[in-house]
Amino acid sequence: MNFRRLGGSGLKVSEISLGSWLTYGGYVERENASKAVQTAYELGVNFFDTANVYERGAAEQVLGDILKAYPRESYVLATKAFWPMGDGPNDRGLSRKHVIEQCNASLKRLGVDYVDIFYCHRHDPETPVYETLRTIDDLIRQGKVLYAGVSEWTAAQMAEAIGMADRYLLDRIVVNQPVYNMLDRYIEKEVIPFGERNGIGQVVFSPLAQGLLTGKYKTASDIPADSRAAKLEWVRKGITEEKLNKVSALADIAAELELTTGQLALAWVLRQTNVASALVGASRPEQVVENVKAAGIVLSAEVLERIESLLA
Repeated sequence: MNFRRLGGSGLKVSEISLGSWLTYGGYVERENASKAVQTAYELGVNFFDTANVYERGAAEQVLGDILKAYPRESYVLATKAFWPMGDGPNDRGLSRKHVIEQCNASLKRLGVDYVDIFYCHRHDPETPVYETLRTIDDLIRQGKVLYAGVSEWTAAQMAEAIGMADRYLLDRIVVNQPVYNMLDRYIEKEVIPFGERNGIGQVVFSPLAQGLLTGKYKTASDIPADSRAAKLEWVRKGITEEKLNKVSALADIAAELELTTGQLALAWVLRQTNVASALVGASRPEQVVENVKAAGIVLSAEVLERIESLLA
């Protein structure tokens, strides 16, 4: 496993990280979840991601129970807050009340004294940025959080946060978690350049486009019964013939390099030095084994040009 610094911090995370969105506490059986985490850990993955909203806390509970088998200092653990966790007016967002309550609840479910990274799961236009940053800074000073992060924030929103942090001597955000893959490249225009200039690393989710870039889907109408698309309608709707044609061509390039399509897709994401880690999901340990092999793969300029031409 290769490790990269997270933004401008001194924290080092594995190039491949394991998430629990839509999986642990959800449709993935507990035994498979446990085996997937165990396999990832044994293969050098030190970075595990979850959120309070994933299955309304169940994902945190499952992941926390599994990670109890390992020394706390040996892995990096991230969780998040923003999305609704109840029906009340204060059961969502990034207010001081909600962030503190949700951080404490997450620590309890995870069974740990601290999380390494606490993400603002989205930008909250109804809460002053200062209030949110001050709250997370307080949690950092209490030792409950080590690093501040955001997810799917724009460059402008992160710029405001950095300016506010510097003005009031608060801990800066060091990581952003956006979607990024061969079929969704919006962060290349502003987010990555901004991160490079300001010490904010990217931990990208959906690097395999919800499984589409693994090559498992051959046609839009032929969906494997055990796949994520078979269980989730919004994933299924995202599978189009145009995308499948691109994936088919990518599979030919991968085969030439003796890689799987998924490994090629992950190596392509990791070509970006500002990307600290590619966050993958896994319902079976075999998927972890395959994905981890993408760490350390360097694609030549010629291959990257072929891929760029194909995607364009």
